[in-house]
Amino acid sequence: MMYYSLHTDSIVVDSHCDTPLRLVEGKDIVKRSDDGHFDLERMKMGKVTASFFAIYTPNTLTPDQATARALSMIAQIYDFIEKNSHIVSLGRYPKDAYELRAESKLAIFLGMENGAPIQKDISMLKLFYRLGVRYLTLTHADNNEICDSCSAHAPRWNGLSQFGKEVVKEMNKLGMMIDVSHISDASFYDVLKYSTAPVVATHSCCRALCDVPRNISDQMIKDLAEKNGVIQINFYPAFLDKKYAEAFKPLSNRLEELKMLTKQDPVKYESLYKEAEAEMTSLKTPSYRAVIDHIDHVVSLVGSNYVGLGSDFDGIETTPRGLESIADMPIITKELMKRGYSERSIRNILGVNFLRAFAACMKTSYQS
Repeated sequence: MMYYSLHTDSIVVDSHCDTPLRLVEGKDIVKRSDDGHFDLERMKMGKVTASFFAIYTPNTLTPDQATARALSMIAQIYDFIEKNSHIVSLGRYPKDAYELRAESKLAIFLGMENGAPIQKDISMLKLFYRLGVRYLTLTHADNNEICDSCSAHAPRWNGLSQFGKEVVKEMNKLGMMIDVSHISDASFYDVLKYSTAPVVATHSCCRALCDVPRNISDQMIKDLAEKNGVIQINFYPAFLDKKYAEAFKPLSNRLEELKMLTKQDPVKYESLYKEAEAEMTSLKTPSYRAVIDHIDHVVSLVGSNYVGLGSDFDGIETTPRGLESIADMPIITKELMKRGYSERSIRNILGVNFLRAFAACMKTSYQS
């Protein structure tokens, strides 16, 4: 089991995990369970050093609602970490991943998914940084005050807004990573133009292998790497495989529609919702090997120093076969070894690449 020894001995970083959504619902994310994709016990099983918890706010919230939700989520994460301080600690700097592992502790870092909570106030951006937020995904499924989304029906700013340019400048000053996942192509290129630090895509895949707007084109990957950034491959089957995405999307849309109707009239719609859910989950997902296919593609374009892992666990409805939870992460190392990757390249992909970009943004040192 050489792969397991290598995996265990490596720094393993998951740059995007939506588990705070379950935490605020009162779920137990300490003990191993079949609920969701993450808990501390399964994190230990998967030999994952550090996980970035996403502070997610949907674009449907008002600015005040988004701020309140983000602050509440952070507060609950702080309480969770304090309660389990013998197992886990909050990370603030790249070196913390190494130091906490040396103490046999798990590291939780914070990222913010959607810039809505900062409203149009740079002071709010600074506040969230002080609270431990180390990257900001500029928007989510729609345009906001910062930039346009890849999912919007039409552009609002044709890239970054003037405020968005100020946000990028301040994030560079703070040492906060700029996350280009979810943003439009024009916004992506504005970020590369105005950022003086490396840029990251914390949970995205390759458009060449699965042509959906959320994924990144070959040229974008090359340009991201040119600025010493990284693309962290998302595990969402609908971003990994185009055929699956085409079959999945109408089922997912139907499920969302029935979810809203069920809230309004549970008696009438609950059984239909459960039927739609069963149909969606029965759809055969791509294998975990698809994740490695996307890694392979990035490596073929720019080498092995600009790619890593951003699972999107607990933010996705389905997972690749064989990669159902964070406990299954060693299988990635196994497949990378099988495909002939060197030990150094595997270590880089598992976590060193992302920590290098993180350190470059903070202009601080880290251990490799």
